[in-house]
Amino acid sequence: MIRSSRLLPGLLIAAAMVAAPLIAPPPALAADEASGDAIAEKYAALLERDYVYPETGKRYAAALRAGIKAGRYRTLSGEALGSAIDADVNAVAVDGHLRLRIPEGAVSAPAGPGSAAPAPRPVKPPVEQGGWIAPGIAFVRFNVFPNDAAVTAEAAKFMADHADAKAIIFDIRTHNGGGLEQMDVIFPWIFDKPTRLVTMATRASVDAEGGSPIDGIASMRMVKGDAGMVTREHWVTPNGDKRLKGAKIYVLTSGASASAAEHFALTMKSTGRGVLIGAPTAGANHFGRGEDIGGGYGAFIPVGRTYDPKTGKDWEGDGVQPDIAVAPADALVRALTELGVAPAEAKTLSDAYMPKWPMERRRPRAAKPSGG
Repeated sequence: MIRSSRLLPGLLIAAAMVAAPLIAPPPALAADEASGDAIAEKYAALLERDYVYPETGKRYAAALRAGIKAGRYRTLSGEALGSAIDADVNAVAVDGHLRLRIPEGAVSAPAGPGSAAPAPRPVKPPVEQGGWIAPGIAFVRFNVFPNDAAVTAEAAKFMADHADAKAIIFDIRTHNGGGLEQMDVIFPWIFDKPTRLVTMATRASVDAEGGSPIDGIASMRMVKGDAGMVTREHWVTPNGDKRLKGAKIYVLTSGASASAAEHFALTMKSTGRGVLIGAPTAGANHFGRGEDIGGGYGAFIPVGRTYDPKTGKDWEGDGVQPDIAVAPADALVRALTELGVAPAEAKTLSDAYMPKWPMERRRPRAAKPSGG
């Protein structure tokens, strides 16, 4: 049986693992339900049924079923199974969100007798270092946009507390994805008129079954779109406070800025409301929902895409390109100097505000070096 749960639009699997780690297979689970072949078939069925591009979904499913027939997954589990399945899927078409999520127990098990289990992965806080970084300049780092009312309230409070800023720097260099809730309390402060931001199109069959992760969100407006898709536009309605409407906005980006972070970045770039500084983003465009496929395994199934309404182009594979290209580690220095901070002071501040988390694009599982 395939069990599903709605997740945030565009939630990157890495972020999902932080927010809701998987547990090992329950003892009562029949062995054949968690076998490599069973996991691959369930994954194939979901991709065939729901993937944003139906023909590609069929090709993914065919590749996985060919792997089952060839016996490639039969004796595999954990990381080995994930690597084999990911390799076969990526050989068809690379998608920045497709990655088999393996049971946490399979990751943390000791390598052998006498071996110590790896230390638990540190959990990134959703928001870091929000406040005044220099006179008149506010700074905040978002690591994820979660479905969490407390984080939404924190984002709203940051904007209200810094409504007199002459500039705001949003650091999304370590932002791995999420939803729209925090964006929808940030944008009304910085836009001076109702503005169409991006377009989001969901596979019609998924939407008809109530499976769209963006259905019912107040900032989304239904419009006519491509055949086979249900299309909505993301809009911002300004609030009544005009203090930040003319503030300068800078957005710091890296190859780790993924999914909902890229939605944020494209919004700033395509509307001209903000300046992107750093490196191209991760190139993980397709939004979707998480699926439990048994045995502690899970998958994120992309069911839609987000794109620039003016060009019709999305950022899958390519990322959102910065307006000012610099190494991610130097992005804050550049933003501060653009705002008139002396270079030496900007460097000191950048060192104090340097993220502790990776700022590089995630490598496919199959690309990991041996033993990595």
